[in-house]
Amino acid sequence: MSALANLKFVAARKNRAATPAVQRRMKLCAKLQEQLELCAAQQTGDVYTAKRLRTVVDAATGAKTVVEVHKRVREWYWTAETGKINLAVKYGASTLTLAKGGKNAVELNSTAELINTLKVLMAAAANGELDDAIAEASLRTRKAFGK
Repeated sequence: MSALANLKFVAARKNRAATPAVQRRMKLCAKLQEQLELCAAQQTGDVYTAKRLRTVVDAATGAKTVVEVHKRVREWYWTAETGKINLAVKYGASTLTLAKGGKNAVELNSTAELINTLKVLMAAAANGELDDAIAEASLRTRKAFGK
């Protein structure tokens, strides 16, 4: 018996480009992952720095080299006057509206709860539950640029 006889073959075609909604979801999930890593590092007492690749041109020779540089990650959470932690989800420079009535932050009691909430928000973003909020923030950004 052939090894290929046990496989199921289908006629499939890979999508070349993701839809804009999926691209936005992926961008938000990546940023939520950075926040999760930042929070976990702060909880253990470490310093978290995200890295990205940057192309640098040598002025003397004109040669291009790719260098790994640190990028700054700003916290989306802060301690309020009540002593509780507030978490606002950002999409670019705008804060997402998470619930009806203009509510844009989640109130938490501890950093352990913060980590769990970031995981829940990441799952919600991946499932498309935050698509309306992302589209609204994207529309506000486009209007600010006059497009």
